[in-house]
Amino acid sequence: MSPPNLEFEKKIWAKGRIPAGVDEAGRGPLAGPVVAAAVVLPDDCKIEGLDDSKKLSHSKRKRLFEEIKLVAISTAIGIVGPEEIDRINILQAALLAMEMSVKKLTTKPDYLLIDGNQKTSLLLIQETIVKGDSKSCSIAAASILAKVTRDTIMEEYHSIYPEYNFKGHKGYPTKEHYQAIKEHGPCPIHRKTFRGVL
Repeated sequence: MSPPNLEFEKKIWAKGRIPAGVDEAGRGPLAGPVVAAAVVLPDDCKIEGLDDSKKLSHSKRKRLFEEIKLVAISTAIGIVGPEEIDRINILQAALLAMEMSVKKLTTKPDYLLIDGNQKTSLLLIQETIVKGDSKSCSIAAASILAKVTRDTIMEEYHSIYPEYNFKGHKGYPTKEHYQAIKEHGPCPIHRKTFRGVL
């Protein structure tokens, strides 16, 4: 598949509107927050190697993270923690994180390009794009910002709870992670409503 491009964004800019790409990271893990990012890119944006964060190496993501922050018109992050995830469920928490990120943008968008098939409750024009992070440059940029931010948070948690090795699996449901929960029980950042945690 060819890398993401700016076709969606160019059409929106041409209508005199401001598009923002929105994506999240961390719906699947057993621990830690869900993190969303919103990104407004210029319509002539050129970022070499920009792609869906899942297809990139850790070092590539970190390099692109810095470049996106420099090139973008505006970027913002929304974070929803494990207690709130348990309270409202992971889908609602992911949408809430997306809404938080959009509201924090300093350049206000009036058209959202959202990865996946779920719209937020924001009163803006919204277009959902399945596998959007491999089709739209601004969604791909958002996926990288969300992923790198979440990974960094999980690495910080690793120093508080080293027995779970959050640095290695970032809270995802690996065999090693389940084993650590079995041995030590859940810690304060575990999502208690997720299967296998309690």
